[in-house]
Amino acid sequence: MAKLFGNLNLVMIVGLVLSIVVMLAFAPYAPVDVNSVFRWLHVFFGILWIGLLYYLNFVQVPLMPSIPAEQKGAVTGHIAPKVLFYFRYAALLTVITGVVIAWANNYLVEALTFSGAGAIALIGVGMWMALIMAFNVWFIIWPAQKKILGIVEASAEEKAAAAPRALIASRTNTLLSIPMIYCMVSANLG
Repeated sequence: MAKLFGNLNLVMIVGLVLSIVVMLAFAPYAPVDVNSVFRWLHVFFGILWIGLLYYLNFVQVPLMPSIPAEQKGAVTGHIAPKVLFYFRYAALLTVITGVVIAWANNYLVEALTFSGAGAIALIGVGMWMALIMAFNVWFIIWPAQKKILGIVEASAEEKAAAAPRALIASRTNTLLSIPMIYCMVSANLG
């Protein structure tokens, strides 16, 4: 057991295999199709994305000032770059899988243009919030964090200017995540 749980890649593979077994076992009751697979992936990547967003905002960022200077390098040099890698790609894959779901169910254009009513308009609001959040991740937070973490060369002034930009974009995403989650779970579109 220690060998299994000590290896994250192996845990993920076993989790994937178990998911496929469950899908096949319950296929008569919950058909396995593009829609169901992409919904499952959308929820998985969304949990990863928002979970890391909340980790950054509720744990890492607030605790950084209290971490002794000699220990900050462990966070900025090792933990933060890995967190931001999964954060970026979870955002991207959440958006892609959401777009596939909307496209496969023929409401993508109606949702994005708010030309649909009721649940389609609600999901459109959630989609736009997610798109704004993904934009913030890739085009504001990540470029700023590359400077802050020393992944790209930046002067002390550039690093100092990048920090509030990253924080504002990250807190904007935290703010938007709350109504976005409501939109996504309340629309109930097939």
